[in-house]
Amino acid sequence: MATPNVSYSVTIRAEISNRPGSLGRLTTAIGEAGGNILGLDLVEVFPDLIIRDITVLAADETHAANIRAACEAVEGVHIRSVLDRTFRLHLGGKIEVRGKTPINNRDDLSMAYTPGVARVCMEIVDKPVQVHRYTIKSNTVAIVSDGTAVLGLGNIGPHAAMPVMEGKAQLFKEFAGIDGFPICLKVNSTEELIETIARLEPTFGGINLEDIAAPRCFEVEEALRSRLDIPVFHDDQHGTAVVVLAALRNALRVVDKSMDNLKVVIMGAGAAGVAIAKILINSGVPEVIVTDRQGAIHKGRKGLEGAKAWLAENTNPNNLSGSVSEAMVGADLFVGVSGPGLVSRGDVMAMAPKPIVFALANPTPEIMPEEMDGVAAVIATGRSDYPNQINNVLCFPGIFRGALDAGAMTITESMKLAAADAIASAVSEDEILPTYIVPSVFNKSVVALVAAAVAEAAKAEGVVRHSLNS
Repeated sequence: MATPNVSYSVTIRAEISNRPGSLGRLTTAIGEAGGNILGLDLVEVFPDLIIRDITVLAADETHAANIRAACEAVEGVHIRSVLDRTFRLHLGGKIEVRGKTPINNRDDLSMAYTPGVARVCMEIVDKPVQVHRYTIKSNTVAIVSDGTAVLGLGNIGPHAAMPVMEGKAQLFKEFAGIDGFPICLKVNSTEELIETIARLEPTFGGINLEDIAAPRCFEVEEALRSRLDIPVFHDDQHGTAVVVLAALRNALRVVDKSMDNLKVVIMGAGAAGVAIAKILINSGVPEVIVTDRQGAIHKGRKGLEGAKAWLAENTNPNNLSGSVSEAMVGADLFVGVSGPGLVSRGDVMAMAPKPIVFALANPTPEIMPEEMDGVAAVIATGRSDYPNQINNVLCFPGIFRGALDAGAMTITESMKLAAADAIASAVSEDEILPTYIVPSVFNKSVVALVAAAVAEAAKAEGVVRHSLNS
């Protein structure tokens, strides 16, 4: 059974007989059922009855139900309710819109709305670039999804994708002070998705594409980047790639290897796998091999199109074929962005000395860290309960903060490389360990470091609105 965790935590409201031993029997029953008690709160006290709220971590929904049953079987205990804490957090949605200035009198109303607002409108008519100064466009990002590739859930549709996009909006605000708006679209084609997003441009200063299935995601991003003069960023691709590169830079210090002498195997040729391959090649890695369900992607393999055709032409310089196990022989780095349990301890043992393994499938990685104990020199996963979590939160808030601050019209490869360097720099030379190659997502310095580096790179490349920065 999985480890009890906060995602499946519940608050049990229990009526407990006010007699010695009653509470002890209840907490013992919870422990014997495998629950982990996080909190115990007193609600009300009566002469013969005590009402308590008990917060318990469970492993999954079935486990939570079993814990409730165990509580109900305790003599002198009546369970009033069991509240799922995750569902409670989402009640009514997780975000809201608030005004930045109060409207307390007629003067406030006259300036914020009619008639005063008309002057600001005409300023933008005369100087369209001023929309970035006098409206929310200067600090807003549309978080857009069609719901076709949500987390590990797959094609669940735009309505079911909303909680994820709301969560993303919370992260933008919490970490970078950016107002993100969830935009989940019900569309019937790639062209309709592109056209709909493009029409959002007057309102937003940037577009964060999220949870759009491949190959559609590649087409959508490419089309929008060519049409719009605001940053467009597909986080599932580039956010993951940037954090992987940052982690690799510090991992190489641990194993004393260099970027220009690596063999890298990437398992998974979806959005993240393609972007990781591109950023590693742009960083000077000479040998990158990408594998999918049919094995290594190489020149001459039939049936390849789109992104996989690009991989066949631009990766795997020795044109290796065969399974991922065969590709991993002698590899310095393995990056998994595929599925659970697809790599063995023997595969890792066959890699080059001091192998680096980034097993990023969530929630269950390609190989669990315990299975590589004593073999891999550095291990990273996508999970928060192991060291070295590869988490996009380290990237996207700072990338957009820097792009918006600089007035950038796009996000370039050099801006992504600058972001990776900034993330890596948040772990100082004397702090780097096999278990500490990326900073915590709660490290307050990361967003500022990334934003400054991205803004500087944007200005150096000349992709900013100079009228706003002169």
